[in-house]
Amino acid sequence: MISTLTSSTNGFNQSQIRLKIRSLQSQLVQWRRQLHQHPELGFKEVLTAQFVAQKLQEWGINHQTGIAKTGIVATVDSNQPGPVLAIRADMDALPIQEENEVPYRSLHHGIMHACGHDGHTAIALGAAYYLSQHRQDFRGTVKFIFQPAEEGPGGAKPMIEQGVLKNPDVDAIIGLHLWNNLPLGTLGVRTGALMAAVECFRLQIQGKGGHGAMPHQTVDSVVVAAQIINALQTIVARNINPLESAVVTVGEIHAGKALNVIADSAKMSGTVRYFNPVFENYFAKRLDEIIGGICQSYGASYELDYWRLYPPVINNAQIADLIRSVALDVVETPIGVVPECQTMGGEDMSFFLEQVPGCYFFLGSANPEKGLAYPHHHPRFDFDETVLGMGVEMFVRCVEKYCC
Repeated sequence: MISTLTSSTNGFNQSQIRLKIRSLQSQLVQWRRQLHQHPELGFKEVLTAQFVAQKLQEWGINHQTGIAKTGIVATVDSNQPGPVLAIRADMDALPIQEENEVPYRSLHHGIMHACGHDGHTAIALGAAYYLSQHRQDFRGTVKFIFQPAEEGPGGAKPMIEQGVLKNPDVDAIIGLHLWNNLPLGTLGVRTGALMAAVECFRLQIQGKGGHGAMPHQTVDSVVVAAQIINALQTIVARNINPLESAVVTVGEIHAGKALNVIADSAKMSGTVRYFNPVFENYFAKRLDEIIGGICQSYGASYELDYWRLYPPVINNAQIADLIRSVALDVVETPIGVVPECQTMGGEDMSFFLEQVPGCYFFLGSANPEKGLAYPHHHPRFDFDETVLGMGVEMFVRCVEKYCC
């Protein structure tokens, strides 16, 4: 049944979406809500993968399951020679208790789709279905990558290691993130770094405990920790070019068990984020230098555990231009395309973009008039489902333009 809705709030005109994709809107909403009610954490997306595989099988789309545990790769071949374009969608949810009072709220206690991955999966399914019915409209092959565990520990890298970009070899890859930081009817895209590298650290400081009235007999781990926290902020403030972007965050600290006792040890953890790949080895070295120097000056010892989670998401210029040109026909202009949209958030789409040219972009999904503007990872996160058809339209037009 074709929707009779022609417009919505925020000026988004649904006439930009072709009739055959608009006719899928009710199905897209149904799929998304089914997925939303049954969220699953990373590498545990068993029901989600079954749902996706069932739809692909119904439509006669070739696919492989069980890649990186719960991942799926599907191929839609035009039966004409041409390029191979991959479309990636992540499937996992978050360990958050949902607070939305909606009929489709999560049925799994303590787990929620609070980042829009249910929408990503529904959009990719819609694009796969539409393209399987319109193979004459493009050349080459479209490969759909349904990825587990984007929220952590990361499913992109193991999928790549298991060959998802091979057989046939992928020439380019695209993906989208529904984005409640932008209103419905807008799209954020840029050449170069879109999202930041994410690196993590845990630190344990070992001092010498004692009575709060006799600090001269101790090595106060809390004082040492305080000095370290302040000093770490100087890395960005005084060691990084002000024209570069980076952030060091200490998000957790634990020390002591009594108000009149000087704690013998303190623990802290945090993240480091940056856009420029030149900093890949810099922050680990600089943290160790600062922490080591402060601990030595106070007579404390330390153990630092530092690891890299995701590299920065860096978009290829040519594929970003493709997204931008398609977006001008889908979203409302002149403010519909936000050219310099960036965030210090991280995404393991970055691993795919290290292997092949591609572009990741943000699709505005917020609608404050409907109360759909809570931020990502909030227990009341939700989005305007009108964006689902818009996402399918974007993917389909990208395929038709790239695989021509």
